[in-house]
Order: sequence, then structure tokens, then C-alpha cells
Amino acid sequence: MIDLQKRINAGAFETLKLPDERSLAAEYNVSRSSIKRAVSGLVGQGIIFKKRGAGTFVNPLYLKNKSLFRSMGANLGVSDSFRHNGETPAIHLLSAKKEPADEETRLALFLEPGEEVWNVSRLRTLQSKYFMLEKALIPVKLLPMATEENFKYSMFHYAETATKKAVTKSFVTVTVEPSNARDQQMLDLNENEPVGVMSGIYFLDDGTPFEYGTMRVHYRYMHYNSFVSMDGE
Repeated sequence: MIDLQKRINAGAFETLKLPDERSLAAEYNVSRSSIKRAVSGLVGQGIIFKKRGAGTFVNPLYLKNKSLFRSMGANLGVSDSFRHNGETPAIHLLSAKKEPADEETRLALFLEPGEEVWNVSRLRTLQSKYFMLEKALIPVKLLPMATEENFKYSMFHYAETATKKAVTKSFVTVTVEPSNARDQQMLDLNENEPVGVMSGIYFLDDGTPFEYGTMRVHYRYMHYNSFVSMDGE
């Protein structure tokens, strides 16, 4: 597993797709069960992911950041993750439009050139205070019948209804950076105050990347709990 991870770190898999387990077993001259354990370990760390019927791929967010905050569960959305005294954040849709995916988005969501994404911008409130700016990029082909109205509510719940699949896994990086002018305007931050940034990829239960998203959070609300498995460390 260590050698395979080194190859991933070195960018040995240009297409991000790994050879199948049989080929890896032959290459390393080990049993398929050994390769299966190694692959499962890398999946568990968020370095690679399996897409049903398509193969095993390197997580592009891992390559970009080399460190991951991993959250797994039945529902990973903001509506269920950020609560205060039982209150669920309210959603204010700023915009939702279709546009061609840029190169970074295509890489993150494994899209072909020319494919479109929904570019959704939303503002979240809790206790009547703005606390989060949210940007979500979602392949149009996954939600072809969506309208702006659908993005006024939980996108993960709508995705489960529309695709018959649940969003069950995410790979998210958490950082802090100086707030920009838009953060200060929308989140009522002073010029010298920071903003928490959570960016990541969210997957359907068959391994399909569903969303490439970024959440910019007022620092006072930057309390996000996650159960992280350390198996294999």
C-alpha cells in the first residue's frame, strides 16, 4: 500500500484511474486478497474511491491538498450538520444557472469536455444571522429536470429523490483564511476577521461524484464535528 500511495503522490496515474486489482496483483507479485486489502485501506483514507461499474480512481481533492478531513454518514448536508438548539439553517438562494464545467471542476467531478454543471450560490442563516456562503457545482446530467426552485431546499434530499441514490460519503478539506470583500459584506465580518473554508467532493452511494462544493463560514460558527476512523494508521 505504501508503494501504491507513493505512486499516487508522484502523479503516476495521469487519467486518475488505477489498474484493476488483478493487474495490480500481477504487477506487485502478490495475491489479489493482499491488493484488495491495500485498496480498501486507501479508500478508507480518502485517497482513492471506487465508482461502481467504472473502476477505482484517485481522489483529485487528495492530490490537490494531500491532507483530508473525512466525514462519512447517512446524510452529510449542512441542514443536518449545523444546528443550534434544534434549529436547522435556513436557505436563501442567490443564483442557480447552468454553465460549462471549467477544467478544475471537470477533474473533480470526472466530466467530459463540454459537459455542463449547475452553479448554485446560496446564503445560509441560523438564528436570523447570516453565517455561511455556499457554492455548489453539480453535473447537469445527474439532475436534468432540476429547476431553481429545487435548489431552495436540501440538494442532497432532492438528489436522493431524483437519482434514487443517497449522498453517503464526502472528502472535505477544512482551512481558515482572511475574509474577502464578499465575505465581509454577506457574513457581516470586519476587514481583519477570518473565515472558515470547507471545500470538498460529495459522492452518491454508487461512487459517482455528485457535488464539488465550497462553504465559507463565519468564524463564530466554525464548529463542525466529525467521526473519523483511524483504521490502518
